[in-house]
Amino acid sequence: MTAVVTTLKTSEIIYPSADGEPVAETYDHLYAILTTLEVLKQYLADRRATVLANQFLYYAQGFPKLRVAPDVMVIFDVEPGGRDNYKIWEEGQVPKVIFEMTSPGTKSEDIINKKDLYEGIEVEEYWLFDPRGEWIREQLRGYRLGEDGYELIRDSRSDVLQLRLEIEGKLIGFYREDNGEKLLIPDELASALKAERQRAESERQRAESESQRAEAESQRAEAESQRAEAESQRAEAESQRAEAESQRATELESLLASYRSQFGELPQDNS
Repeated sequence: MTAVVTTLKTSEIIYPSADGEPVAETYDHLYAILTTLEVLKQYLADRRATVLANQFLYYAQGFPKLRVAPDVMVIFDVEPGGRDNYKIWEEGQVPKVIFEMTSPGTKSEDIINKKDLYEGIEVEEYWLFDPRGEWIREQLRGYRLGEDGYELIRDSRSDVLQLRLEIEGKLIGFYREDNGEKLLIPDELASALKAERQRAESERQRAESESQRAEAESQRAEAESQRAEAESQRAEAESQRAEAESQRATELESLLASYRSQFGELPQDNS
């Protein structure tokens, strides 16, 4: 009896999309991940790019155990939208920027293993954010790929994203370099939308009030015009009546003069 050895083809290799591990250690870390994800997705919505969070990044074809799950990664020049996982050899692009929401429990992994890996596969920027400030005193630390590997970012700028990064409590604040505007987080977007709706409603009510006032002014002007027209017609009637009185007086004078020429002075009524 001949033994049959099954050879697993590359196309049959399974690249899992989950490992059953929690997304983040704490709510603060989870909120920082989800907020960063959403803010950057909105910022890059009109670009050929994608932003993924806590999904496996496979960097060695044929070796499914060689993987890492960055908290947030930004990849350019790929189709927008989500993926179950990201394989560099299929997409043809290495992530340009990676964020890790770090803690004392992940410190060694983040600052040594992941830093070396991201540097090795040439991720241009690597940011470590410590929401609770437990081991990074400044909370945010970034590295930019230079000629000799990663160099510490000292100006809190992301060259790749063209954004300035600031610490805002337990979150990263992102500001556009072209106009200085902040990229609003979901809560801020909701507040801004509510304020905009209230402003629009106030504008609508003001416009409606102005329209009603203008209509009242128009009606008042129309009434004034009608009253002026009536006054003009009354003055015209008075003028015509005065003219008629004048003509009648002239006729009487003429008639009296005719009587006098025929009969002399009329006797005075002395009674």
